[in-house]
This record gives sequence, structure tokens and C-alpha cells, in this order.
Amino acid sequence: MLNHKLITKQTGAAGKEVTAVYVVERRDARTEAYLAILMDRATQKPMIVASAQGGMDIEGVAAEDPDAIKTFSVELDAGVTDKLATEIASVLGYTQEAIPEAAKTIQNLYKVFIEKDCTQVEINPLSETPDHRVLAMDAKLGFDDNADFRQKDVFSWRDPTQEDPEEVEASKYGLNFIKLDGNIANIVNGAGLAMATMDIIKLYGGEPANFLDCGGTATPQTIEKAFQLILSDKKVNGIFVNIFGGIVRCDYVAEGLIAATKNLKLTVPVVVRLQGTNMEKAKEMIDNSGLQLYAFEDLDPAAEKIVELAPKA
Repeated sequence: MLNHKLITKQTGAAGKEVTAVYVVERRDARTEAYLAILMDRATQKPMIVASAQGGMDIEGVAAEDPDAIKTFSVELDAGVTDKLATEIASVLGYTQEAIPEAAKTIQNLYKVFIEKDCTQVEINPLSETPDHRVLAMDAKLGFDDNADFRQKDVFSWRDPTQEDPEEVEASKYGLNFIKLDGNIANIVNGAGLAMATMDIIKLYGGEPANFLDCGGTATPQTIEKAFQLILSDKKVNGIFVNIFGGIVRCDYVAEGLIAATKNLKLTVPVVVRLQGTNMEKAKEMIDNSGLQLYAFEDLDPAAEKIVELAPKA
């Protein structure tokens, strides 16, 4: 498998090159259960999802037999008590001999979830062996990027060869970058505003080429780096910059835009919508730059303009 491409639902059609192989001991299982620990946004508490139908596509189970999936809310102060752990273990389809170890395993997994700043702990399958042992046969763990400063060991295991090289490069500059299939690139500050920006581009008939959130740390240097990243995509024939200057200064953004336009010798149209801190100064800088930057204060006309200037191929 080494140095060959693996294509699965998780990798997408492009696949991923296999750079490492993990060899484990084979164990037989009499029961295959599913267990996951996540954050429930509705209750703002951890939630444990459990099903006796593990070892398969859990999304398929949810669609075909939703009653087979049980959910348990966890009180942050109490954590997973012995009573709750036993209750969860009892729905996993195990024999009575395995339930005590299963309950302890659930408590240990919750401890990992809390102590390692996890966003997800998913064990599929969590199996009972013929001798009534409980073993995690496969696992998927996600970690909160904001906790990397206190989870240095965990984040040292990151394997950038399994990630998009441009997304890895973007993260070095504090940019959240995800490639999409459209032709209009976006530079936005704030994930919510980025989603709204992509929606309004589609509303006016365009197709977003990326999700790029420069957050509150945007500087002239990071703005120029953002331009370099999005221009590496040959499908891009227009750039829409939508900045709300509440967590970043508009004049900083304008300085980066002007520098990027000059240094990269841009030939694609750039529409800029700025609102907030130092907005007037930023607009003056753009107007006096002598460059083909189209400045707007309102979102709708700005989105309409970039779709007009950058038609789909």
C-alpha cells in the first residue's frame, strides 16, 4: 500500500497517498458497537452517541433505523458517572460479563475527550471479544485547533502529507483556507461572514472558488499571502474581498490589497467591500492607488459587481 493512492469516501475521488501503514494484532469480535463523544451545540454539553449496530456506516444506520441510535447528555460538573456509564454500556448489545469493562472504557474515553480538548472521539467498532474483553478496534479523534498551545504532544503528531498543501501553507499565516470548485475567490474575516459571502455570490449567479477566513489577525503580509494562495487556482477569474473592520483594521486590509495588486501584477478584477474601523481611510487609499480595485460600502452591489466582472466559464 505504501506510495500508492488510497481512495475512500473520506479521501474523495482524488484519493490520498499512503505514507505510513499501522500494523495491529487481529482480534475476533462477537459484538461490534458504535460509540462517539461530541459537543451538542443545542445543550452546550458533551453528548455520547451509542448504537449496538457498529462496524458499519453509522450514517446509513441513522437513515434506515434511527431508533438504533441512542444519545446521552453529559453534565459537565458530574461527568460520566458510574450509573450513566453502565446505562450507556447496556445499550451496546454486550453480554452481562462485558458491561462492567465497557462502562469503564466509556469513562476513560470521556476523560480523553475532556483532557485532550477533543471535538470528537469516535470508536467504530467498540467490540466485545469472545472472551468478553472490550476493545476499541478502530477510532477517529478530532482536536480543537484553539487548544494547540496546551496540547503540544497531540499536535506534534500532525501529518501534513495527508492534507491539502495549500491549506497547510495557509494555516502558517493564520488563514483558514478551503478550496472549492467555483471561479470567484473570497477573502473574508470571520467564518460566519465567509459563509454569508459565499451565499450571496451564489444568489447573484456566481460560484465561490474558496472559503478563506483571515480572522482578526489580518496584516498587509497575510492579505498578500491570501492573494497568492487563491491565484494558484487557475479557475479564479475574480476576487471578492469582504471585510468587516470590527476585529481588523480596514486600512490594514487596503494596504495589503494595494501591495498584492502591485506585487502580483493582478489581471483579474478585484471588488472590495469594507465596513468598520478606518473605513474612510481605507477607501481613500484604494481610490488614490490608481489600480483597478472596485470599492463598495454595501454588500449586495459589491457581490453583484464581482459576478458581473467574473462570469462563469
